[in-house]
This record gives sequence, C-alpha cells and structure tokens, in this order.
Amino acid sequence: MSVCYWTIEKLPGLSQQQQTQLKNFGITTTQQLLNRGKTAQLKQSLANQLGMNILYINKWIALADLARLPSVGCQYCGLLLHSGIASVTQLSQTPVHRLHRQILRLQVATMQRQDLCPPVELVQQWIQEARTILFSNPIK
Repeated sequence: MSVCYWTIEKLPGLSQQQQTQLKNFGITTTQQLLNRGKTAQLKQSLANQLGMNILYINKWIALADLARLPSVGCQYCGLLLHSGIASVTQLSQTPVHRLHRQILRLQVATMQRQDLCPPVELVQQWIQEARTILFSNPIK
C-alpha cells in the first residue's frame, strides 16, 4: 500500500493566508510539511519562521500525518483529529469500537446527526491501514 500526499490547499483548516505563508517557505504538499516538522525542534523552528503559534504547526502536521492513509485522506483527517486521534501511530493503537463511538459522539454533538458517522467497517479500514503504513512506509 502506498501513502497519499496532498497539496496544502486540500488540507482542512488552513486559511488562504496560512497556505500562502507555507508556500513562501517552500511547503506546497503534506509530504513537505511532514518532513519540515519531523521533530519538536523542527516544528518550533517552522513556527518561529512563520511567526505562528506552535499549536497551528502541530495541528497541520497531525492532519497531514492522518491524511497519508488512502482511506482517510483530506476527507476524514479533520474528523479523526477532532475525535482525539492526532497521529497514524495513535490511530493504529486505538480499538475500532472505541474510536467509532468517539466519532459517533462527535457527530451527534456537533451536527446532531448520527447518520453522518462513518461505518464501523471504514473505521476498521483506517486502523488497518495505519498499522500497515507504520510497518511499511514510515515518514521519509
């Protein structure tokens, strides 16, 4: 299985100004963002260069990491992050039914609709892909 990388524009939650700032520093893809934020020191350096709070950098890197999974992509990475999953590693270690329950609670609390919750089978696929990617395709 291969990982997916996206253009910065597709990553949810980035304003046009933030996208432009990243591009000005040569970051146009989620892969480049992950590479520029591999360590806490690199994340802090990037935050300083961009003149931004480190919390933004951490959020964007978490979204980019989760979006690497083909079945998650940019469509579900924000949902996972808001459900308490901040990395592919954390996702790989989370029991499927607990995660599905967390997502369902989030959907009901924010949208008042449980029919928008992804099926358990899709959540299971995310977890399986996370496990597979961790063993075969670590961040390069």
